[in-house]
Amino acid sequence: MRRLALTVLVCEAQVPFVRGGAEALVRELVRQLEMHGCLVERVSVPFKWYPKTELMAHAAAWRLLDLSESCGRPIDLVIPTKFPTYCVRHPRKVAWLMHQYRAAYDLCGTEYADFDHREEDTAVREQIRALDREMLGECAGVYTISRTTSDRLTRFNGVPSTPLYHPSPLAPKLRPGPYGDYFLSVGRLETVKRVELAISAMAHVPAPMRLLVAGEGTFRHGLERRIEELDLGDRVRLLGAVDEPTLVELYAGARGVVFAPFDEDYGYVTLEAFEARKPVVTATDSGGVLEFVSHGVNGLVSEPDAAALGACLADLADRPDRAAALGEAGYDSTRAISWDGVVAALIAGPARRDPSPAA
Repeated sequence: MRRLALTVLVCEAQVPFVRGGAEALVRELVRQLEMHGCLVERVSVPFKWYPKTELMAHAAAWRLLDLSESCGRPIDLVIPTKFPTYCVRHPRKVAWLMHQYRAAYDLCGTEYADFDHREEDTAVREQIRALDREMLGECAGVYTISRTTSDRLTRFNGVPSTPLYHPSPLAPKLRPGPYGDYFLSVGRLETVKRVELAISAMAHVPAPMRLLVAGEGTFRHGLERRIEELDLGDRVRLLGAVDEPTLVELYAGARGVVFAPFDEDYGYVTLEAFEARKPVVTATDSGGVLEFVSHGVNGLVSEPDAAALGACLADLADRPDRAAALGEAGYDSTRAISWDGVVAALIAGPARRDPSPAA
């Protein structure tokens, strides 16, 4: 007698041609579930957020999907990961939420979202919030990737959830190296990631320290303009998208990693920096980053302005020994994070089917 493998579908909403932390997370979750003996597939539906009326249309598209079985084979579990995947129909949904549609929540009215308090925006925002409460309420369990995401769910929707921390997919490949003459910034070049703040901070850091920026995005032109305005062309380089081996080398040789996004959901960059034994310099409003970075323990935390952030970078520029001590502490602080607890929690709820005779 043997048990059939637990059949699992991981649900993903993806903007075509865009790859980032969310996409990496979904693919790694699929791989980890397979390693734990599950039969897994990724279900992806293209996502478009403009015009705003498209948001509810995409939610409706997911609601039309019944994923309870495939070719006569029951699906034991579906795992939605972000808006609007949790609208899918299935008797056993266990959400592991990266984030909701943040423009309708914590980003609303800020410079990082196109939602404001106009009547039409308010109507769509309220539709999304009501839908989230109903659809997440259908879930057999609601988990998140961080305490920051859980806090948003409680604050805006009254939905309880449990954070499940996980390592970066890049973690096994990262290694320590010398504390070199550059700081590293990694991530998409979007306004909410605030790479511009890191660039502006370099005006307060003495030469010859440099800033290398790995990543691509829609705000690259704005960053190029800021580098020119500050006359930092010889000390700040936009590297564009880099492959994994190059990124591993960049982490290994950095003095430290500057990562100060606005209210980040989680942030692989933090964990990757610590895995390479590099300190992280971040800001007081950087959200999930602060769940790992403690000022003066494994990194530095400043107010989100260029002068304050620059003072932290200048301190590490002047004291490589401090950078090394903070980096080692960062490595020690996150070593216990693993996938085992995540997978166990996500698959614990669904009952397995009756065992069938071995072939």
